[in-house]
Amino acid sequence: MSATLSVENVSVAYDDFLALKDASIAVAQGESFGLVGESGSGKSTLLRAVAGLAPVTGGTIRIHGESLHGSKRSKAFYRNVQMVFQDPYGSLHPRQTIDRLLIEPLAIHGIRDSDKRIARALDEVGLGNGFRFRYPHQLSGGQRQRVAIARALIVEPSILLLDEPTSALDASVQAEVLNLLEQIRRDRKLTFVMVSHDLGVVTHMCERLAVMRNGAVVERLTSGQLANADVQEDYTRNLMIASKGFVKA
Repeated sequence: MSATLSVENVSVAYDDFLALKDASIAVAQGESFGLVGESGSGKSTLLRAVAGLAPVTGGTIRIHGESLHGSKRSKAFYRNVQMVFQDPYGSLHPRQTIDRLLIEPLAIHGIRDSDKRIARALDEVGLGNGFRFRYPHQLSGGQRQRVAIARALIVEPSILLLDEPTSALDASVQAEVLNLLEQIRRDRKLTFVMVSHDLGVVTHMCERLAVMRNGAVVERLTSGQLANADVQEDYTRNLMIASKGFVKA
């Protein structure tokens, strides 16, 4: 498999704490890949390491075959790789209108036709031009996350890093946003790496996944194997039992 994103033996350390230990994943072009595990397992740290938001102390990260060094990322990287965070309110500047929030990445990357691109981005995420001059506090949680997705998409990346993108939303809104993300992935032929504690979400959204524990990858599975409980590790079985409604204890 030719990997669009390759993480090879990557470690992340915060002072004396090793948050990620020789973790490796490979994600193909157009694939949706999941990272699951309990809180503190290292799944979000791995995503942040790719994004240049965590102190990488060892290993290699490659995007389209090009090696990334340390935590430094180029402007070209952020044109190609975008991240959607768990808390849409925390990731949107409260004193900027939606219009301003969407213009900013276009300005950073020198992309023109901002009016047309903003209108298209809002339409793509199911909002409309009427939301353009509102502030984040005037939107619901689901609408704010749609804006965060639009902001990530507006620079036309090929890879989206999704860190628990629906966990802060109500169940009905979660389903809407997940369906939106899946439609966008198909339409744009995007590559997803999705962190989630919800095994049902990962099984629905991802073709393959890695199970993480204490900063290390302990098992790699297809979504079909997970759905059929065809797993090797007791830790994975316990995750399945702990995931409400996924399997019966």
